[in-house]
Amino acid sequence: MSRIYFLIFLVSIYLVLDFYVFVAVRSLVEGMAPVWRRTILIGYWAVSIFSLVGVLLYRQLDPKQFQNLRLYITTFFFVMFMGKVFATVFLLLEDVRRGVTWLVNLFPFVEDKFSTSRSDFMKKSALVAGAIPVATMSFGVISGAYDYRVRNRTVYSPNLPKAFDGIRVAQISDIHTGSFFNKTAVEGGVDMLNAQKPDIAFFTGDLVNNRSSEAKDYLDIFKKVSAPLGVFSVMGNHDYGDYTDWSSKEAKQKDIRNLHEMHKYMGYDLLLNENRKIKVDGEEIAILGCENWGAGRFSKYGDMKKTIAGAEENPYKLLLSHDPSHWDAQIRQEYSDIDLVLSGHTHGFQFGIEIGDFRWSPVQYRYKQWADLYQEGNQSLYVNRGYGFIGYPGRIGILPEITILELKRS
Repeated sequence: MSRIYFLIFLVSIYLVLDFYVFVAVRSLVEGMAPVWRRTILIGYWAVSIFSLVGVLLYRQLDPKQFQNLRLYITTFFFVMFMGKVFATVFLLLEDVRRGVTWLVNLFPFVEDKFSTSRSDFMKKSALVAGAIPVATMSFGVISGAYDYRVRNRTVYSPNLPKAFDGIRVAQISDIHTGSFFNKTAVEGGVDMLNAQKPDIAFFTGDLVNNRSSEAKDYLDIFKKVSAPLGVFSVMGNHDYGDYTDWSSKEAKQKDIRNLHEMHKYMGYDLLLNENRKIKVDGEEIAILGCENWGAGRFSKYGDMKKTIAGAEENPYKLLLSHDPSHWDAQIRQEYSDIDLVLSGHTHGFQFGIEIGDFRWSPVQYRYKQWADLYQEGNQSLYVNRGYGFIGYPGRIGILPEITILELKRS
């Protein structure tokens, strides 16, 4: 029932914004020829009604049969909603000015009365402001969603065995197969990863959005990820089915087991609070895989005591942990002998600015470590920006990532 109330609230807000912006549009087209004025006004309401009808019908569409259509509906509504929000901000500023002017005009000592009509300049500015997010977010869907970037970094550690000095590590994270709509582009990203010829590869969680069935059409694509020392993976918060309705607890657990089998089918060694040893020339490192654990509201399935058991004496430990908040909340506090943690989860909010070493995204106000390499003493954390996307099916400024780390002995 709460979802219905939220939908009613959202649609009500949308209609208020819609009417507010429409008044400005109608005023601007008053001087146009009747045929153009009629076309613009009808077109305005046609787009709005189309968007609203889509949202109202959204929950009636079977997510298994109409997965992509549901994605398009929510994206179109969100883009239009944000455009109207931006336009409304400008119109509100102008209306505040008009209100102040009206009050000033009430005083008898004001001889030259000021105009309280809304200026054409501000109306045009409001529509331009509304068009900017619509254009930007549309470009983010068309261009940014699959614009994979290979990011190379070097990570130093005094504990790295000599036999592993210079090893190349590949990482992808947050695939979210349930959001994809271009299999060719997804496969192209996997080809880019393999072209880097990594020695070992890692996937740090979130294969799906809600259910294992979402991954079915993409398993053979991600099965192509290969590395001579193996491909290892962990679960992310979305992989536990916590964000969808299940007929029973047994149905949920069955779906999780199905997801485990999918990792096995792809050739990924899924680590469920456990570890593996990798040997090269008589020396070894420990690969630890902790189930989802973070400092926030997400469910905690991880158990570091189980994860590290048997690897305590290993000189170099690399931990896969989906949520980067795990690093500050537990790893640096209790497991200072873990040399490198690989995480994902944040997606870099799929929106932000990256110019050289400068990085900004709204997600940084929620996560201290949200993208790229972080170091404290001899411990390092790398946060992958994500391979896929969820919610908004695009990326603006923060592009999908394939990470290549070169491990060096310091």
